Amino acid sequence: MKLLSFLDGNRESWGAVVENRVVDLGHSLPQYPTLADFLGSDDYAKREAIVAGHKPTLALSDVKYLPVIPRPEKIVCAVRNYLDHHNEAVAFGMKREISEFPPIFLRVWRSQVAHNAPVIRPKVSDNFDWEGELAVVIGKGARHISQADAWNHVAGYSIYNDVSVRDWQRHAQQIASGKNFVGTGPFGPWLVTPDEIGDPTKLKLETRVNGATVQSSDTSMLIFSIPRLIEYCSTIFDLVPGDVIATGTPAGVGFTRKPPIFLKPGDVVEVEIENIGVLSNPVVDEA
Repeated sequence: MKLLSFLDGNRESWGAVVENRVVDLGHSLPQYPTLADFLGSDDYAKREAIVAGHKPTLALSDVKYLPVIPRPEKIVCAVRNYLDHHNEAVAFGMKREISEFPPIFLRVWRSQVAHNAPVIRPKVSDNFDWEGELAVVIGKGARHISQADAWNHVAGYSIYNDVSVRDWQRHAQQIASGKNFVGTGPFGPWLVTPDEIGDPTKLKLETRVNGATVQSSDTSMLIFSIPRLIEYCSTIFDLVPGDVIATGTPAGVGFTRKPPIFLKPGDVVEVEIENIGVLSNPVVDEA
């Protein structure tokens, strides 16, 4: 099942994609104002029957996508979590070692943009780089989740593009300043439930800029697994429904190329993940 957040006119809602139409569950289930509320409810386990009991009322082409979870409490991003990306960073000259614990940082929800929405290159930099990533969305919240139980806390999967302002990222050892500019966190187009994903440890991931493939890998290259990331994050935070874990990006980013390649206005960047779909965003300059 595919679940999404969207605008119908000026009304924010959420629902399920059925072929090329949308079941408006935000309208039909007012007790769950947001998709995150539904993910954390007992009714989430009954989602197939609930969707089957409601008719699609909107054409998918008529709705405006929102980020899958428009205002998650936490967006936790893993750093250099693909072995091929780690190796390319070392080859570039960065002094990096694989650590015992997953390196992470936080993104703010106001940095997010939806599928098809412009991603915004800020006025202060032209070092604008892509990072296609698998996003894990938490359904069942908890603290101190074991790796053995971690899969039970996953509501579904989506796509994140952790677009990075590289020169600002290097202002200090803490990289969050280059990861939180307004309009730099594409997230979408929808959440896909685990039953439709297959094995999440073997999903193909490809990023394209203007149709040319720049990243091509799969999630078997993750250094820290999804259960390990959930265990680690839940040791620090109370994970809650709708929290997002962006699991890291593979090799092929722009800054490691010689010469470097960065996104510019007019570019279109797409991230495609097997069994999920394509997240597409045009690049514009900050007004």
